[in-house]
Amino acid sequence: MARLAFKYIYGPVPSWRLGSSLGIDLLSQEEKVCNFDCIYCQLGPAKKHTLERKSYVPVEKVIEELQELPGTNIDYITFSGRGEPTLAANLGEAIKAVKLIRNEPVAVLTNSSLIGLDEVRKELALADLVVAKLDACSSESLREINNPARGIELGSILEGVKKFKKSYQGRLALQIMFMENNKQDINKYIYLANYIKPDEIQINTPLRPCNVKPLAKEEVSGIKDDFVSVCDAVNVVCVYDERELGDIFSISDEDTLKRRGKVK
Repeated sequence: MARLAFKYIYGPVPSWRLGSSLGIDLLSQEEKVCNFDCIYCQLGPAKKHTLERKSYVPVEKVIEELQELPGTNIDYITFSGRGEPTLAANLGEAIKAVKLIRNEPVAVLTNSSLIGLDEVRKELALADLVVAKLDACSSESLREINNPARGIELGSILEGVKKFKKSYQGRLALQIMFMENNKQDINKYIYLANYIKPDEIQINTPLRPCNVKPLAKEEVSGIKDDFVSVCDAVNVVCVYDERELGDIFSISDEDTLKRRGKVK
């Protein structure tokens, strides 16, 4: 199979915390499939704004592509893609299948919207690392920053992440996107982080092409310092930290660029 024939696998691609991360997209549609419409999303507006969980990609197709994968060093196999991966009803099945044929740890990048559901927490628990987004510190900021589908509430997200962390045997990272809209609420986010008690806090700002300006390195570093001073038992990192990514190439250049919002 030629590299550009890969439809559901789009890595390895560089990730500032995952090293060489082999991406798997269980949604893989022309348009992103999401229940958020974040103002900083590099993929543009969500045309399919849904809460319905269903199987978009057969697990067998993903496994076929994994078995065709050219040899390369991979740090994580990561479920993400063009939308919210927990909207894939076969996420748990896919994680189990991947673990049967690959030795790398599995990560899931989620916007946390469905983590209040028992079945979603059960499926996420199969991963070795879960990176859970928390961009909002109030119902108002949830609507302003994430523009969720009707029915998604911040309270359910917070309680879901807290409940997940309590029983999760893997590593939970809380990723917070800071921008002009919410940088004044740092203390509220610190309070929520201390409430959830993740293993790691990732301070982010929009660096990929979008309609929101990123905060400067000095400003993000200051936010990181504020978290470090209070959350001393938690590893705190930021997107501007120095990191070694090594030699990284893309399995499918076109699909990778689409998922990074650089081509339509």
